[in-house]
Amino acid sequence: MADKKLTLNDPESDKTLDLPIISGTQGDPTLDIGNLHKKLGYFTFDPGYGMTASCKSEITFIDGEAGILRYRGYPIEQLAEHSSFLEVAYTLVYGDLPTSDQFTRFERDITYHTMVHEKLNTFIQGFHYDAHPMAILSGVVGSMAAFYHDKLDVNDAEQRELAAKRLIAKMPTIAAAAFRHSMGWPSAFPRNSLPYADRFLHMMFSVPAEPYEVNPVAAKALDLLFILHADHEQNASTSTVRLVGSTGANPYACVAAGIAALWGPAHGGANEAVLSMLNQIGSVKNVAEFVKRAKDKDDPFRLMGFGHRVYKNYDPRATIIRKQCHEVLSELGQQDELLDLAMELERIALEDDYFVERKLYPNVDFYSGIIYKALGIPSSMFTPMFAIGRTVGWVSQWLEQSSTPTRIGRPRQVYTGATERDYAPIKNR
Repeated sequence: MADKKLTLNDPESDKTLDLPIISGTQGDPTLDIGNLHKKLGYFTFDPGYGMTASCKSEITFIDGEAGILRYRGYPIEQLAEHSSFLEVAYTLVYGDLPTSDQFTRFERDITYHTMVHEKLNTFIQGFHYDAHPMAILSGVVGSMAAFYHDKLDVNDAEQRELAAKRLIAKMPTIAAAAFRHSMGWPSAFPRNSLPYADRFLHMMFSVPAEPYEVNPVAAKALDLLFILHADHEQNASTSTVRLVGSTGANPYACVAAGIAALWGPAHGGANEAVLSMLNQIGSVKNVAEFVKRAKDKDDPFRLMGFGHRVYKNYDPRATIIRKQCHEVLSELGQQDELLDLAMELERIALEDDYFVERKLYPNVDFYSGIIYKALGIPSSMFTPMFAIGRTVGWVSQWLEQSSTPTRIGRPRQVYTGATERDYAPIKNR
């Protein structure tokens, strides 16, 4: 299909333009409009870039209609069942599942870089005690360029790879430090004898006064959540990382920008909003009332955690995480009314014509907040948890983009402001 073309006719000038059709290995064909303005004088209008492909990528494939998500060709269901987060990280960064030797070296490299400069801990202490952890995360990650400025040549493949490993390794350390700062606890150093998720939980919750043993159920659940959040194609934060990266900015600036984009409640903040919504509903007996309110377009109340910009079927990550949610609460021996609320909302969403017709299925954010709550992670840390997992996707996308010549991103606009007018002195206004 790559050699086919679509011909566009311009009735104003009788000009025509052949638009080449670009096809990837999977997914819908795409029109190459690169010469549209040059030949016919037109731009395209696509608010939110929902119909525009901004790049070619070999990393993640999504079929929203079929509910398919694959990393480097591997189905998310298989990775969730058989893999670990660090193995998934290697696969996203390098393109294939690692051999035993390759994984050993990669795991060693990540473990070696878990420490942060002590001045970064001092920097964290300078934030107000109740600052949102995402504000701290964005600021500290951006400042890493000041600490590793001798290895910031984005044209050097080895330096790019080193920066990627540093970000994957240090993001949990920074996130845990941000949490401990909010609690007034002293910083906790990473224990490199522990696996990735276990190490993070230890940095979060260990205290000098008593020993802390990582619950294997909690660590397994957290590792799975990191896998499910690792990458999701050209979402808002990833597109932000790529857009900033197109300027030649250093990787820490790019990822800090991605963190800022992720912070938005419509993106990474959605799982925090889900828990807030469930608390607002309060009880299973109130579900019907709030569902009725959600259907009322004049009511400001909205059900969070339903529907997805890409998936028009059940989010495959939600299927996986729903099962894990039940297992975590069962194995930890916890009963949570919020889970009962979530189950009732899910039942209605899958049966009610209003939701079915609009394909408003529960998404990954719907259940992740319940699991985080069960693990003792406060809602303010939900989005940083997302950022830890998504860092792997950000650096993988940045590495892919940086390895080839890239044009600086420059979206166009449709100007709707005033036409030319003359300046008037202030006394005449």
